Amino acid sequence: MTYSQQLFNEAQAVIPGGVNSPVRAFKGVGGSPIFIKKGIGAYLVDVDDKHYIDYVGSWGPLILGHCHPAVVAAVKNALENGISFGAPTELEIRLAEKIISHMPSIEKIRMVNSGTEATMTAIRLARGYTHRNKIIKFNGCYHGHSDSLLAKAGSGLLTLGIPSTPGIPLSVTEHTLTANFNDLDETTRLFDQYKKDIAAVIVEPVAGNMGFVLPKPEFLKGLRQLCDNNHTVLIFDEVMTGFRVGLGGAQGIYNIKPDLVTLGKVIGGGMPVGALGGNEAIMACLAPLGPIYQAGTLSGNPLAMAAGLATLKEIEKPGFFENLSSISNSLVRGLEEVAHSLDIPFCGNSLGGMFGFCFNKKAHVVDYADVAASDEDLFKRFFHGMLGQGIYFAPSMYEAGFVSSAHQQEEIRLTKEAALNVLTHCLETNA
Repeated sequence: MTYSQQLFNEAQAVIPGGVNSPVRAFKGVGGSPIFIKKGIGAYLVDVDDKHYIDYVGSWGPLILGHCHPAVVAAVKNALENGISFGAPTELEIRLAEKIISHMPSIEKIRMVNSGTEATMTAIRLARGYTHRNKIIKFNGCYHGHSDSLLAKAGSGLLTLGIPSTPGIPLSVTEHTLTANFNDLDETTRLFDQYKKDIAAVIVEPVAGNMGFVLPKPEFLKGLRQLCDNNHTVLIFDEVMTGFRVGLGGAQGIYNIKPDLVTLGKVIGGGMPVGALGGNEAIMACLAPLGPIYQAGTLSGNPLAMAAGLATLKEIEKPGFFENLSSISNSLVRGLEEVAHSLDIPFCGNSLGGMFGFCFNKKAHVVDYADVAASDEDLFKRFFHGMLGQGIYFAPSMYEAGFVSSAHQQEEIRLTKEAALNVLTHCLETNA
């Protein structure tokens, strides 16, 4: 028995399922999770001292890799002055200014502690601002685990095959309308039916919780127009894509200006953090200026602010995203080349430091149904085979992957070599 397996057994005795977030349990791929003791650049080291090329990156925030010197130094400096104050600090202002400078849609911003808290607050704010009840979300898009957003959600809910969850009253979910991602006609029909009561449309502009799915060119523009025509708040959930796919987020790439934006991941540089920002008139409705309440004892925590600010200063350097995009593209194209050489259906894509792939005959996946139609059994075998070769992909077919600036062409070469070995073995064992 490995030390990871021993620790997992111990964890199950004191933690539900042995993990503190469901997808970590490997339920989507089978087997037991590996327990990590250290991260170095593009690599993880588990408790059994095995090294892995890391394509999870703590689910997105580690865009500079593990233990980047600038981030570590910033956190150490902040730590020496105190862990938490429950009072304002200058770091909160500086990080807010930095974010606003790169995202024109954000005029004012409120720091919170997680992506879930950010999206929960954004929905409450949109409802309070419009005096309406209903929201539209998209099948397979995950916006955290607050009650109203756990309807046909992605991420771990897809991995575990749970379309919703007990514990949420029907009186809450009845106000959540769902449509298929990239289906503007279906969204338009919902507006036709409920337009006098739709407070907000919330969307991952690039979906990362049902696999990796890019928007059709007309989809995001169409959502903006629908919201404008119906006085509805458009919320971009850029918790995953913000500062990940580009310096201005997905909104910068697609040139769409949402009313509200939720952020997380990269803006904390690996520390727990979230934020929501947007139109000044809407943001002014938040307490203490307005009547819509939101609070958080640890919001704007100085360690998180320091880590986030140090991270953003690094990624705004010239050429950063061009290099990051090149690495992501090399990875996906390398995997595609291997799969096609073995006549295995493969569909993959990337944007900035984000990527995804599935074993699917389609040239492009456009929604959850496309991803779900992929060969999940092959993905499970591929995942475990790659893990055995020292390559750590997300333990679910329904999660995006991430590269960092610490990944270089050598890591891509090693990954491609491992993929050839693993997929060849998969074919031989199927013969």
